[in-house]
Amino acid sequence: MDIQEIIAKKRDGYKLTKEEINFFITKYVDGSIADYQAAALIMAIYINKIDEEEITNLTLAMANSGDVLDLSSIGTVVDKHSTGGVGDKVTLILAPLVASLGIPVAKMSGRGLGFTGGTIDKLESIPGYKTDIDIKEFINNVKEKNISLIGQTLNLAPADKKIYALRDSIACVENIGLIASSIMSKKIAAGADKIVLDVTCGSGAFMKNETDAIKLSEMMNKIGKLANKETVCIITNMDEPLGKAIGNILEVKEAIQALNGEMEDDVKDVVLELGSYMIKLAGKGENIEDNKKKILEKINNGEGLQKFEELVQNQGGDISYIKDIDKFEKAKYIEPVQSLNNGYVQKLNAEEIGKICMHLGAGRIKKEDSIDKSVGIVLNKKVGDVVNKGETLAFIHANSLEKLEEAKKKVLETYKIVDAKTEKNRSIIKIIKE
Repeated sequence: MDIQEIIAKKRDGYKLTKEEINFFITKYVDGSIADYQAAALIMAIYINKIDEEEITNLTLAMANSGDVLDLSSIGTVVDKHSTGGVGDKVTLILAPLVASLGIPVAKMSGRGLGFTGGTIDKLESIPGYKTDIDIKEFINNVKEKNISLIGQTLNLAPADKKIYALRDSIACVENIGLIASSIMSKKIAAGADKIVLDVTCGSGAFMKNETDAIKLSEMMNKIGKLANKETVCIITNMDEPLGKAIGNILEVKEAIQALNGEMEDDVKDVVLELGSYMIKLAGKGENIEDNKKKILEKINNGEGLQKFEELVQNQGGDISYIKDIDKFEKAKYIEPVQSLNNGYVQKLNAEEIGKICMHLGAGRIKKEDSIDKSVGIVLNKKVGDVVNKGETLAFIHANSLEKLEEAKKKVLETYKIVDAKTEKNRSIIKIIKE
């Protein structure tokens, strides 16, 4: 088999076999195939497309290109993954709630690139919490407590990392098949039996419009089916930030308040929808509405919060911060942004809010960048809310006066306030399943 023949075949629009795809992935990871040859093949795929069988074979080849986590000793594991957004603290709330229902949650998460930190950055905002435990301890924690959330300590899907970097450098990122393959390869390598995907859609998400979000969801659903991994995709709204807090410590505090029963409506909608399908895929309840009631019960009786405390304590975290969120480090400056007009919030651009938070220091541009965990924004008004002149739209949490003043101006520009009454955004756009 020869890489030039494979490139020529796809260049001319022909279908690649499983063996050809496996050859490409194996040889690219071990360095036998040069970047310029891989780039030529990726460009040919980008232009001429690949069908569902090719995408599935590519996904499985990438999943098997490095370590594959074996979670069979735990039982049926349902993984939840989000394609990312602004203010997305869902895992922090959802994971302990699902675990409190007797469903094992064994989740590896990454550090965030972009607007704010990822789930791991947020967990590390809790003093003492260890995200770098070894796999044996990770599995034991799930067996003992039904839950463990850690960083990606294994070499999962290294082919995907190489190919993604290459796609980025040759302007081939925005291809639905390659995006779907990238996401699913990591989920399969992470050992999940079944997968619930939160496909965010809107200004603060990778998928900016509903049509593309549906295409991506349908593709990932088909990959899951062909790979024998039952998959449900829930398309959620990311035109405005999720919840009120954006920033690492701020989102942890909001998650704790949510587990205490003080949950924003949009966060609740997403948590209940994703959680009810996780319960269903785990074989613990067929009726989605009944499953939502089970989750609400775990919030109301405090067992979800208790499970979060167990998770934190079991991984070295100081649970006194969970019991008293005022103990968390605070930014040096916390100031309001006040409305200049009366009216209704018509638009609150999630992407712009995310950029402001990143400039404050809540996110990172490069992996090596450090994060300021105490900074961010807490929204006081969202789409559909009535606003009076002088009323607080949001609070800026900053550690630099210069950044604070700049953020205040930009947040004011990000809000669009109109005279006519505006409807609130719907949280759940569409559900894609078999």
